Amino acid sequence: MLIAQITDIHLDFDAGNPDESNRRRLDQTLEHLLTIKPRPDLLLLTGDLADRGKDRDAYRQLKNALRDYPISAHFCMGNHDNRGAFFDLFSQVPRPSGFLQYAIEEHPVRVLMLDTLEVNRHGGGFCEDRAAWLEERLSEQPERPTLLALHHPPLPTGLSWITENPNALWTERLRGVVTKHDNIVGIIAGHLHRPVVTLWAGKMLVVCPPTSPQLALDLDTIDPDQPDGRPMIVAAPPGFALHFWNGKELITHFGSVQDDPVLARYDARLQRVVRRIAGQGRGR
Repeated sequence: MLIAQITDIHLDFDAGNPDESNRRRLDQTLEHLLTIKPRPDLLLLTGDLADRGKDRDAYRQLKNALRDYPISAHFCMGNHDNRGAFFDLFSQVPRPSGFLQYAIEEHPVRVLMLDTLEVNRHGGGFCEDRAAWLEERLSEQPERPTLLALHHPPLPTGLSWITENPNALWTERLRGVVTKHDNIVGIIAGHLHRPVVTLWAGKMLVVCPPTSPQLALDLDTIDPDQPDGRPMIVAAPPGFALHFWNGKELITHFGSVQDDPVLARYDARLQRVVRRIAGQGRGR
């Protein structure tokens, strides 16, 4: 099973521009994912779909971009999103208690899409209603491999200015559910505009790079009252993640949409190398 993830699309950042760069970056990424072999079974869009969520035009653009797309697409809410505007355009998506949370059941790995949007807060949220829903879903199929998808990574990241309060109540509420369930094979998120991998609550947590521009890698402290000219946003190519389920473990690969120079191709000259390495892989 192969799961594609994209995140932090920020459509309509340049409102009214029919050639907006974030839309072009999304289209390039969607086209690129169709060239991957084998083709992904699912596409998870983990939040900040829109830049200004109340503007329904962003969700119209998203719906148009995914119209007739041959990979099934599923969504999380990010802090830039607006549930009401999203549901107006994607009315078929489940919304228990008004939250965008639902299970994807049709594959070897069950996927639970979580809603960590907390209105008027840049960081995440996960109230008792959402936690109860997650507890019920995990408990009803305790032996089934399950992946959790959400927007906000529930931990301090070390990045200078985009991170989570380590003492936030929502992160402890989520941790309290996650630590009780051994069937969780991984957690995937977005929000940071950078690829990050860590261990949280005993589970591997993977943060996908964005389709929109990335944040500069900066672990130095920052003074909110003293601009110092440091780089903040960089023009890295659109990014994505591929999560491969091999039947026992979930393995994540990161990719980007760019034309890398080809230094070698699989021809007769390299066949001997491929045979040797492949043969060793089948050994004891």
